[in-house]
Amino acid sequence: TVELPRFPEAAMEDRENDATSALSSCGSRTSLEASPAKMEEHTFNDWTVRCRVSHILPSKCSSSCRENEPCILCRYTKELEIPHLPEMVFPFNILELEHKSGCLVQFTALEALKLVKKENLIVKIACSESWKKSREDSGIVEKKIGDFDWTFRTDYNGTYNGWSTRQMSDTGIDLEVLKKREQILLYKDLMLFEDELHDNGVAVCNVRMRVMPSGFFVLLRYFLRVDGVLIAANDTRIYHDFSTNHVLVETAQREDKVDDLQVPLGMMTEPDEITSRLTLRNSTCEKLILPR
Repeated sequence: TVELPRFPEAAMEDRENDATSALSSCGSRTSLEASPAKMEEHTFNDWTVRCRVSHILPSKCSSSCRENEPCILCRYTKELEIPHLPEMVFPFNILELEHKSGCLVQFTALEALKLVKKENLIVKIACSESWKKSREDSGIVEKKIGDFDWTFRTDYNGTYNGWSTRQMSDTGIDLEVLKKREQILLYKDLMLFEDELHDNGVAVCNVRMRVMPSGFFVLLRYFLRVDGVLIAANDTRIYHDFSTNHVLVETAQREDKVDDLQVPLGMMTEPDEITSRLTLRNSTCEKLILPR
């Protein structure tokens, strides 16, 4: 199994400073209401990177909520067809990369949750019922409690706008190139949503990005651990070499039963450690062509 490149520790230490240094305020392409947090904006070559890190979704409807102007909680409830939301949703967190041609890649919690399956997950264990019962009186969502994928598994790989040419590719991302030591011009780590599955594991979706002098790399990951049952990860890797006219998008779905994993227990709680040990179940690679 090829060990996937990690994000540099130095950059990880600096991410808090990055997240709080709002350089400029700009409009978002999402339909979400304005957030108290400002949008950062950075320019690299022909690309503009926008990022916002903000607070979690409130658990109760706002007193100022109106039918024609619903609060953010009601908007999520209306747009998502699932009976419950994760314990922590970050509706205002956003990462956006825009090329000068208008080609756009964007990551938001709402779009990720739209792909959660409406039917029940194959994994049926005792904590599923207790998990649903614990939310009956929470007031988080007023929909009828029913069967659905309570692990919030999503195949979301980003939102893409303005790309006229997308083609399947046999040439994937060169991991050796990503392992080369380069200066990190910008690093971001954003949480989209997280749920502890009623203390029976974790489901988390986050996106990380680093910009180097040679290009940028993005890792979007949905990670699932159901204690004693299974571990799964849906990864999307996006890489662009500034000297080329295309962007590579790789997706990989990995999953194993816990009983089949011969690894230390401590490793199972570390997504970056365990993911590369999981069996690859499906993968794709796309090449997105930039206009000349």
